[in-house]
Amino acid sequence: MSGFTAAAERCALAIRARPAASPPPPARQQQRQPAATRRAAALAAAASASRRGPVAPRAVVTPADRASSDLVGKFTLDSSSELQVAVNPAPQGSVAEIDLEVTNSSGSLVLHWGALRPDRREWLLPSRRPDGTAVYKNRALRTPFVKSGDKSTLRILIDDPAVHAIEFLILDETQNKWFKNNGQNFQIQLQSTRHRQGNGASGASSSATSTSVPEDLEEYEAARAELIDELNSGVSLEKLRAKLTKSPEAPESGESGSPASQTTIAKVPEDLVQVQAYIRWEKAGKPNYPPEKQLVEFEEARKELQAELDKGISIDQLKKKILKGNIESKVSKQLKNKKYFTVERIQRKKRDIMQLLTKHKHTVIEEQVEVSPKQPTVLDLFTKSLQETDGCEVLSRKLFKFSSKEILAIATKVQNRTKVHFATTHMEPLILHWSLAKKAGEWKAPPSNILPPGSKLLDIACETEFTKSERDGLRYQVVEIELDDGGYKGIPFVLRSGETWIKNNGSDFYLDLSIRDTRNIKDTSDAGKGTAKALLERIADLEEDAQRSLMHRFNIAADLVDQVRDAGLLGIVGLFVWIRFMATRQLTWNKNYNVKPREISKAQDRFTDDLENMYKTYPQYREILRMIMAAVGRGGEGDVGQRIRDEILVIQRNNDCKGGMMEEWHQKLHNNTSPDDVVICQALIDYIKSDFDISVYWDTLNKNGITKERLLSYDRAIHSEPNFRSEQKEGLLRDLGNYMRSLKAVHSGADLESAIATCMGYKSEGQGFMVGVEINPVKGLPSGFPELLEFVLDHVEDKSVEPLLEGLLEARVELRPLLLASPERMKDVIFLDIALDSALRTAIERSYDELNNAAPEKIMYFISLVLENLALSIDDNEDIVYCLKGWNQALEMAKQKDDQWALYAKAFLDRIRLALASKGEQYHSMMQPSAEYLGSLLNIDQWAVNIFTEEIIRGGSAATLSALLNRFDPVLRNVAHLGSWQVISPVEVSGYVAVVDELLAVQNKSYDKPTILLAKSVKGEEEIPDGVLGVITPDMPDVLSHVSVRARNSKVLFATCFDSSTLSELEGYDKKLLSFKPTSADISYREIAESELQQSSFPNAEVGATVPSVSLVKKKFLGKYAISAEEFSEEMVGAKSRNIAYLKGKVPSWVGVPTSVAIPFGTFEKVLSDRLNKDVAQSIEKLKSRLAQEDFNALGEIRKTVLNLAAPMQLVKELKEKMLSSEMPWPGDEGDQRWEQAWMAIKKVWASKWNERAYFSTRKVKLDHDYLSMAVLVQEIVNADYAFVIHTTNPSSGDSSEIYAEVVKGLGETLVGAYPGRAMSFVCKKDDLDSPKLLGFPSKPIGLFIRRSIIFRSDSNGEDLEGYAGAGLYDSVPMDEEDEVVLDYTTDPLIVDRGFQNSILSSIARAGHAIEELYGSPQDIEGVVRDGKIYVVQTRPQM
Repeated sequence: MSGFTAAAERCALAIRARPAASPPPPARQQQRQPAATRRAAALAAAASASRRGPVAPRAVVTPADRASSDLVGKFTLDSSSELQVAVNPAPQGSVAEIDLEVTNSSGSLVLHWGALRPDRREWLLPSRRPDGTAVYKNRALRTPFVKSGDKSTLRILIDDPAVHAIEFLILDETQNKWFKNNGQNFQIQLQSTRHRQGNGASGASSSATSTSVPEDLEEYEAARAELIDELNSGVSLEKLRAKLTKSPEAPESGESGSPASQTTIAKVPEDLVQVQAYIRWEKAGKPNYPPEKQLVEFEEARKELQAELDKGISIDQLKKKILKGNIESKVSKQLKNKKYFTVERIQRKKRDIMQLLTKHKHTVIEEQVEVSPKQPTVLDLFTKSLQETDGCEVLSRKLFKFSSKEILAIATKVQNRTKVHFATTHMEPLILHWSLAKKAGEWKAPPSNILPPGSKLLDIACETEFTKSERDGLRYQVVEIELDDGGYKGIPFVLRSGETWIKNNGSDFYLDLSIRDTRNIKDTSDAGKGTAKALLERIADLEEDAQRSLMHRFNIAADLVDQVRDAGLLGIVGLFVWIRFMATRQLTWNKNYNVKPREISKAQDRFTDDLENMYKTYPQYREILRMIMAAVGRGGEGDVGQRIRDEILVIQRNNDCKGGMMEEWHQKLHNNTSPDDVVICQALIDYIKSDFDISVYWDTLNKNGITKERLLSYDRAIHSEPNFRSEQKEGLLRDLGNYMRSLKAVHSGADLESAIATCMGYKSEGQGFMVGVEINPVKGLPSGFPELLEFVLDHVEDKSVEPLLEGLLEARVELRPLLLASPERMKDVIFLDIALDSALRTAIERSYDELNNAAPEKIMYFISLVLENLALSIDDNEDIVYCLKGWNQALEMAKQKDDQWALYAKAFLDRIRLALASKGEQYHSMMQPSAEYLGSLLNIDQWAVNIFTEEIIRGGSAATLSALLNRFDPVLRNVAHLGSWQVISPVEVSGYVAVVDELLAVQNKSYDKPTILLAKSVKGEEEIPDGVLGVITPDMPDVLSHVSVRARNSKVLFATCFDSSTLSELEGYDKKLLSFKPTSADISYREIAESELQQSSFPNAEVGATVPSVSLVKKKFLGKYAISAEEFSEEMVGAKSRNIAYLKGKVPSWVGVPTSVAIPFGTFEKVLSDRLNKDVAQSIEKLKSRLAQEDFNALGEIRKTVLNLAAPMQLVKELKEKMLSSEMPWPGDEGDQRWEQAWMAIKKVWASKWNERAYFSTRKVKLDHDYLSMAVLVQEIVNADYAFVIHTTNPSSGDSSEIYAEVVKGLGETLVGAYPGRAMSFVCKKDDLDSPKLLGFPSKPIGLFIRRSIIFRSDSNGEDLEGYAGAGLYDSVPMDEEDEVVLDYTTDPLIVDRGFQNSILSSIARAGHAIEELYGSPQDIEGVVRDGKIYVVQTRPQM
């Protein structure tokens, strides 16, 4: 619409709005013009008015005798003050009086004013001025108001007849605040003709220009009437515009044209533009707008308001429409700070992160309560007899209860014959009234050929009499039916005893043949293993009763709490699994039982009270208890549940919606409310907001798991769809919004608004809602907490979520002291914390789009927030807290542009991933067995059982964090120049891709064609299977781990792939033939034809190639049980011992070598042959015979048997002598127990000859396992700060000029063993040993530390053989157990002190170089660092 068209329309609207009667025009003071001329001038005046907008009402003065002042305007200054203006107009030659009065004013108001004359635009400063008036910059007058009570008044006298108006603003000097008229100056007209306004609102004009009403009002009104007639006759606005813009004919000579009416455009006040712009921004989710977008938003807001004014709405009406709630205060904050479209933020308190630390570890143990074995019932015995039939498969079964009796329906399949058995403990004469069904609800008469003997066929059913039977002295009755292959889905049935019909709680019994039974009763020895089995079976027994209503379920749960508590962690997990099955609608919520909402909420309240008490008493179970509470909802005594029943009536009464769907829902709510009602209420709200789009209603229901079938399944079914009228919209939205609070207060444990309301106290809102509700705030809440929660609620829907995340997290941290204590209303605080946690996860998921193009620092900050949230949600958070410290340190490094920030952050990202994986494994081992066993007992759908733990993890903070890490990982790898691959063993290979879950699971398998394994899990200690030419994994084993060394020695490609999309692509090549070509930092691959494989020149392409056998010389016992280092020889000990003895005195003085003694070859065999160990020797021989028959279970049994060896006295004597003479401590000096510890460690080293990894490795190279001899190197443990492994030739690149090393904190077992995470790694050029280059920071979460002790190292004759790398296959065992310590790298000088780091890494490189020089060949060296000193504990040739 053009400017003129809009103006014309406004003119027409203004004309329509005029009163029917107008005062008569005054007598003419001059000669009337000709009619045509007058009409043309009037039309021109109307056109002029049309171009500028509607005529503004104003005060004019009539030429009558002096009269009393007339009120010409009222103006709202702020929420409590009002300005009233009265004018007593001036007869000719007299004085005009203007009276101004401000109500509820301050005492410092000043009128800033001037007068207007028609012949000039600037203000005139009248000479007649009130007392106290001052001239302001020669451009205005300033006159103070006179204060009287709560009013301020002022009278102005105007004696200049040329003045036609005054114009002014009001200044509050105390607050330095200006008051305007809708953003413009106030203007009061002083005319010799008075014109009374229709609305009496104002005599003010927004324009500083002269305005007047045409002298010939009759002609003007006639012209306006003509405009209306033209519009009403169908003339378009464009044509009317063209007509009106033509110039009228010039008046005849001597005639002066009638002056055109001059009016002002109705301009939108600037303060309303600010408000409208804020409303638009709030509706958009408060996004961050750049300056240019901010300008656009202001202009759009102005256009929207102008459009409202164009429709004829007044500015006062516009104000009422948009100035609602606290919108003005919100806008004023932005104006005050001059920050438009900016979300306010809270100031988070600075805290020590370590205050978040909790160490309540979950320990999964078997059920702790002794339970008497359940006496089998006759139905158990009957079931067992069926199962014991050869080839019997149980298809489905169901146990029903009626009165005090039971009936079992069980379908079996034996030799392709399907039978259904009905067995009951009811011993009176009984008839089975049964049918067949191919779909739900069907009763179909069975074919005559399958009827049991004596059956009576009816119209749609059959009747068969039960026959009596007996088993183990217990009596029962049975019916057996053999089905044909009719594709039946189920068997509906009822029972008849005489004339009495027996049903299943008022419904038919039904055996669902489509539900497969998941229990294996034939072998129940492992059923329920890892669960609180007796509790789960008790729950299963009570489930039938629990299905009657949620009241029954919650009361049963409360009754079970003592048994749950006694069963420990697994008991609480079992309870959670049951409640979770309920919450996910896997269990029936209501069956043939009417219950009042207040009875449900009372039972809920009782159950959650019990959970609250357990939460206080058992801090180690709080994580699981929170999950139970979130699934249950809060509940509440008294009116909390009753409100659900009462307030639906209020909605129906207020909004005239008493029939149809609302009445059906009302009946359901009265008889059995459930969490479904929250979804139904939300669906109704969404439907109404969409202007009654019924598809929106169904979309909300379906997204939340409620189908049409579920609505029909309620005892009080909902058949109808909602159908409302447009005039009901506002009232329904208001009342349903209020009702939602009542529903969520009972059913939603994680609802933020109801949780806050419960803790902070309810407000009475909405007529008929929350009536009489008085809930006081929780005591002991932190100072400023209500304002913090108000901030959260104000921003919970913001599109830009960062300030909200900060607020939610700050609230959780503030609540934490209360959660650790035992406040009076602990339950309400727990539910609030659950709700804050849930809201934070939802907000993060909403932020993904925002983060797509965000700077790395912002993504890192979001990860930091989610990490902190996770730390607040778990019972044992030590690892997560240290991850948070490290991540925050990385974020600061990024902000400071530290050149190592990305490398540092990558290490912590990897560590966080490990922590999340560990948490997932913990949940799986803790919960999944209970889900599977209870699921089998309750016939839960198998898919729901299979994904049980996965869904728990997916719904928690860990999944949210994992998603953010996946987004950020490529960014980090790019910045740190890490690429998508780490190539551990660079070998060019071709083979068939095979996708496996774990390398461990296939390490003993032999592949019959060239294979490239894509292994999702690689721990580090596995063997490479026969036939495997390459291993690709997303896991991150150390470059110097056993499997990495094994891959390089065997010339097998081994690489870690960090890119999930590449891994997914490779998975798609499963069973296809690929060629892989690696470089030191990348891998290319392509699909090839079999002909290329056959032509391949790769040396390892042929799987069938002969594996060279390795021969061993059997070692004999040479008469000594123990020897000193000086006695080490090839006949007595292995290369490990000989090398360490060789180093002594030859390495530089700053490199330490620990003192050593050894238990030589042949000692194990000598001890085994001692008569003390005759029984052990016989047992081992038998087990070795089994092993020869490839019974590999014998390996573990041999290891256990070796531990039963007794030590000959001579061995003890000789070992003591050698250790003491070498100045090593003798364990026996600390008591017999200490010697026993040492002896057990020695035996464990010997037993490791039969560990699976070593045994299969020797088989692979055809090494005679009997010829393998095990010496034991005995060394005093250096209590290490750090441990390292050096390869003096870079193993990844083969560069002999470069040393590669890895370093861990604590003992070296975390480096050479299968401990998760990566070690610190670096390279160093041999010609520049002072300049080590860091390749990666450590991500290992665990360090091993030990007090002064002895370690017994394996030293076999099967290690370091040419063509066979046996190193690392056998165990080294310390006498004392190591302490596992969760590592905090942020305080470790090797990580944070660059100077210390360079010194230590350089010293390690120097030691490696010196030892390589000593041997003259590349070396594989292990050592430790203690107080800055380097110790080497072993060296061997690098393979």
